[in-house]
Amino acid sequence: MRVAEDLNAALHRLMDHDPGLYVLGEDVLDPYGGAFKITRGLSTRFPDRVLTTPISESAITGVAAGLALSGDRAIVEIMFGDFAALAFDQLMNFAAKSVSMYGTRVPMRMVVRCPVGGGRGYGPTHSQSPQKHFVGIPGLALYEVSPFHDNLAVFEEMLWRGEPCVLFEDKVLYTRPMHAVEPPFSVERAGGVARVFLDDQPDCVIVAPGGVAHRVLAAMRSLLLEEEIVATLLVPSRLYPFDADIPAARRVFVVEESTGGGTWGAEVAHLVHQRHWDRLDGPVTLIHSADSVIPTAAHLEREVLVDAAAIHRVIRKVIRG
Repeated sequence: MRVAEDLNAALHRLMDHDPGLYVLGEDVLDPYGGAFKITRGLSTRFPDRVLTTPISESAITGVAAGLALSGDRAIVEIMFGDFAALAFDQLMNFAAKSVSMYGTRVPMRMVVRCPVGGGRGYGPTHSQSPQKHFVGIPGLALYEVSPFHDNLAVFEEMLWRGEPCVLFEDKVLYTRPMHAVEPPFSVERAGGVARVFLDDQPDCVIVAPGGVAHRVLAAMRSLLLEEEIVATLLVPSRLYPFDADIPAARRVFVVEESTGGGTWGAEVAHLVHQRHWDRLDGPVTLIHSADSVIPTAAHLEREVLVDAAAIHRVIRKVIRG
């Protein structure tokens, strides 16, 4: 099963089991089923609870927050994650604060799904990875889809939290298979963190969200074959608040597609530094896209976005000098 199919199946299961759950978004009805077909079939099965909306990300998110405030559940689809900026006020000043600003905890069970990332030539306003702009908002949890986490379980965890969540979905993942890791690597999950590893003691640990995991795996393979550098990859389902056990290793890297400056990786590096500095050989190294808008032209886009070659080059330089 591919990632898009797993997301679609998860939404069908959730809607089937929860009569108080609504799905809202632009063009989410059949036969369109959303820009990337993630909501395909939902409006046919649940016509009263799948609502197509005008192009107004702020209004969609505000309605979802109202449903959550009234005790219902809501999942919003933002057509492209770049447009989540238009819903920022509803998320930061209404939904996230509503959990605790009334003197008693108010469950806010809502998820805003955001297709993000480049690599498809969509250009500056449809290719960003805006995760960094949502880090650090009290009461707002951030998740990212990965090929190693069951999406139904992730949705159930987000709705169980009782606070608004943003789910980032890297668009290049939609056509990739679930749970696929080529030998000699193995994968296992513990809590909300997937670990891709070899049996050997790792020379370094790489922390990366699901959208760049396949690029990191390609770099891990070339580092192993060409440099005999053994790396362990950690892929957290929940980006913020971040919590993961870091295996013993002398070097830690954080890889993400967000453009340079104030990134999620910087938050992870801060936490790892606090907890593990006494056993590290140096500061946590951040590997991210260039500080740039995302170009449309494929050859220019490749120069901006982080790729397997850049990951390999940075890790090799830090470890081998």
